[in-house]
Amino acid sequence: MGKKITIQHIADYLGVSKYVVSRALAGKSGVKEETRIKVLETAKQLGYNNNGQLFSSNQTITEHQLKISQQNVLVVLPKSQYQNSMYWGKIIDGISSELSEFSLGMVIVTESDRFSTVFNSEVFLGIICVGKLSTSVLLEFKTWKVPVVLIDYEEPLFNADTIFANNYDSSYKLTSYLIGLGHRHIKFVGNSYFSRSFYDRWLGYRSALEYHGLSINQNSKLLNEGEDLTAMCENIKDWLISEVQTIEKSPTALVCANDTIALFVLDILKELEVKIPEQISVTGYDNIDNSYLQSPTLTTIHVPKEQMGKRSVRSLIDQMSREKENAEKILLSCELILRESTGRAR
Repeated sequence: MGKKITIQHIADYLGVSKYVVSRALAGKSGVKEETRIKVLETAKQLGYNNNGQLFSSNQTITEHQLKISQQNVLVVLPKSQYQNSMYWGKIIDGISSELSEFSLGMVIVTESDRFSTVFNSEVFLGIICVGKLSTSVLLEFKTWKVPVVLIDYEEPLFNADTIFANNYDSSYKLTSYLIGLGHRHIKFVGNSYFSRSFYDRWLGYRSALEYHGLSINQNSKLLNEGEDLTAMCENIKDWLISEVQTIEKSPTALVCANDTIALFVLDILKELEVKIPEQISVTGYDNIDNSYLQSPTLTTIHVPKEQMGKRSVRSLIDQMSREKENAEKILLSCELILRESTGRAR
């Protein structure tokens, strides 16, 4: 019997990412039509079978496809975050890679209020939820009686294994590093209630300031407003313009909740002709690809995104293989990446 063809084989053959192949096979947007055609033709040419087939939540699933799904894991993403391939796409790559090691496929869907009308709950081995899903959806999954793993989110009403990056300790380390450079006027930039990860990063930042006896003078609008990154950045822009009018009184360092916010902050500061890091140091979080392609390159925290995906699969397999008395919360260590956007306090 020949070796099973996986999404990775198709990606390697075409020289594209597994994320692109997954979206093309699923009929999702964000892939050029010519690329989609090449992916489908290559999948057929290489003998890619339906164990790895991906479905959209609004597609009609045939009886044959449901039978095939018995060797699949359902991977669910929230609608608002599915397009962020720089972060979530890496996690999906990790899930896909690890499932292939167990000769399993995956069905990727975005959040829907009608899972029970689209899928038969008895045909999936387990469910992996990436990001924040609504409580109603998670409670529906609870009735499916299959193992569930949550990545980067936990729900008080839903007892399940959870996988997180160690956001608190990493943010504490990052803020302490800035304090070691002589910074005493440091601000956290981003809505701390936007996600569980943002909140843990805020707590790590705050704890570092408290430990070193520094005051926490945060702008409440900056911390508590902005339902999405676009709205958050608008608040940040207004705040930055007012803050740097008198550079001597502005913060000497900004700890941004993620790289997307940090890169936006760098652009605004450059427009305002603020020298980075001579006048203000800026840090991000996540280590997305753009973080080292900008000038100045961004000091950030590397989150092991693919490893989070792989670890979620192992947790799922562990639940399948034996009875577990208690759900586990798994924290993966992160790495501080020092680049050009930080320096000693002015």
